[in-house]
Amino acid sequence: MAANQKFKIGLAQMACAKDPEVNLRRALNFIERAARSGARIVCLPELFASRYFCQREDVRVFDLAEPIPGPTTRALGRAAHRAKAVIVAPIFERRAAGVYHNSAVVIDASGKIAGLYRKMHIPDDPGYYEKFYFTPGDLGFHAFPTRAGRIAPLICWDQWYPEAARLAALDGADAIFYPTAIGWHPSEKERYGARQLDAWRTVQRGHAIANGVYVAAVNRVGLEKADAESAGIEFWGSSFVADPQGAVIAEASSDREEILFAEVDFGRLETVRRHWPFLRDRRIDAYSGIEQRFLEPNPKVKKAQ
Repeated sequence: MAANQKFKIGLAQMACAKDPEVNLRRALNFIERAARSGARIVCLPELFASRYFCQREDVRVFDLAEPIPGPTTRALGRAAHRAKAVIVAPIFERRAAGVYHNSAVVIDASGKIAGLYRKMHIPDDPGYYEKFYFTPGDLGFHAFPTRAGRIAPLICWDQWYPEAARLAALDGADAIFYPTAIGWHPSEKERYGARQLDAWRTVQRGHAIANGVYVAAVNRVGLEKADAESAGIEFWGSSFVADPQGAVIAEASSDREEILFAEVDFGRLETVRRHWPFLRDRRIDAYSGIEQRFLEPNPKVKKAQ
């Protein structure tokens, strides 16, 4: 890639309908519009092809899953080829009978699949019962070469883990894309909403700073209910792009569908990392505990008197 290359990326902040065919048509429209406006990378939200079904456990939902490659990736591949743009496409993947993943496919501007990521961190919280549906990913954290640069897809809950971002950066990522489905429980919004949203933005800005990469998070919007009695989840939108120094260079609204555009300059990573050489100064000889679930106190070290 030429130094100081600047180009536009587009994040499709969507409200998702019940019908997968409707969502796919709308996603294709977002991609076409973004590409017409000059975007060379377009990212869709997590599980964009359906409502966020993890609010309850229902075995019938597995019928929504599809193989990779499959109908959605083929349609998006044709769109990528027409638009001459890279697409980050979240897919509910059917790997085999009884084995399903929350995945993201990187489709190059040629229309061919450049890489596949399977969500590694699977939450299990009220309204986010993802462990019922998704087998944890087994492909690791990688950056995939595309016509627009090396990009790493991670997904939603992965946003909170610095290890994921670091390993993506070590694999050469110029940018990390986080397709997302995150929002408020309506009963908690007034008391905790601002704090939750700020934490979400802050931790991802930290990943951008610590690794000297661009970070792009694309969320859905709208209130989605599992049933008529459910309070549902109010997805908070607020898609954003942070530069390698953590500055938010573009941010979407909290409640509207839109394409968020941002100009990135992957050539700038060299300059930022020269001045903030965090990767150079890592003490890789001293991180032996990082692979442990939790470190027990060292009995050989006496407590301070």
